[in-house]
Amino acid sequence: MRQLPLAALAALLGLGAAAAQEAIPAQPPQFPPLLPSAPPDLTPAAPEAQPASPPPADRLPDRFTGVPGTWDLSRDGTNRRCVMTLGLDNGPVGRKLAFPAGCRRALPITATMVGWLYTEGGVRLVDKDVRPLLIFTPRPDRGSYGAKAESGEVYSFVPLDIAAMRPPAPEAALPSAAPPSEAASSVAGQSAPAALPAPAAGAPEPGLYALDRYRDRDVCRLELAGGGAVSLMPGCRDSGIEVFGPAGWSFAAGRLTLTARRGHTVGLVPNGEGAWRRDPETGTTFVLRRVEP
Repeated sequence: MRQLPLAALAALLGLGAAAAQEAIPAQPPQFPPLLPSAPPDLTPAAPEAQPASPPPADRLPDRFTGVPGTWDLSRDGTNRRCVMTLGLDNGPVGRKLAFPAGCRRALPITATMVGWLYTEGGVRLVDKDVRPLLIFTPRPDRGSYGAKAESGEVYSFVPLDIAAMRPPAPEAALPSAAPPSEAASSVAGQSAPAALPAPAAGAPEPGLYALDRYRDRDVCRLELAGGGAVSLMPGCRDSGIEVFGPAGWSFAAGRLTLTARRGHTVGLVPNGEGAWRRDPETGTTFVLRRVEP
């Protein structure tokens, strides 16, 4: 075997050592330090603000002096109803109670009613022995009373025109003189008529509307004028709406509001195809339906 020269052997050993030094680094590579990242924002996004619906008006009295007036008594789930008057004067039992003779046929429970009492935040209709026939308590919406008779029938008692609804008498105000600028710009017979606002989206169309009560349709007709006035048409067969006496209407936040002569209101919501139903639904069905003259 041939022997390599010492110089060649030394060169080979040197190259091997250099390769080994290149393959195995003297120390592990250095990486740039990791910067701490900001924690994710876990705060829940605030929900979009929704238009707040107006709180329901409290139509029920908070003392007995607010009870007197006209009320609508009805049996839930039927078209049987009676408009009765609760008086403030004392009667044979409790305070005076009056209603038409036809109520005894429509609602037999009224046959023995002779008076009313206000106790524990509600109204009681009682017989001659002061036995409560119906013990009314406020419903959650504070728009009507509800009661369950001994027979299991459920009744609603809805205020139509009572003392608690009537606004206080306005104070007499002295007539004030118009500012000179207004007086100069106002010329009799030459003032421009005020422009009517554009109807809001979803608002009811002015015109003639029929009132439906449960199974009784078209018991009364109302004319909703473009300026916000309401007229009760002749031939109305519904004593409740006659006592209510609608005088005006308005539309806001998707609700149609009928306003009575004395200031109390009935709210309605769309019911499809030009119809509007009372909301909340208390007592006998109340639906206004657009009709042609």
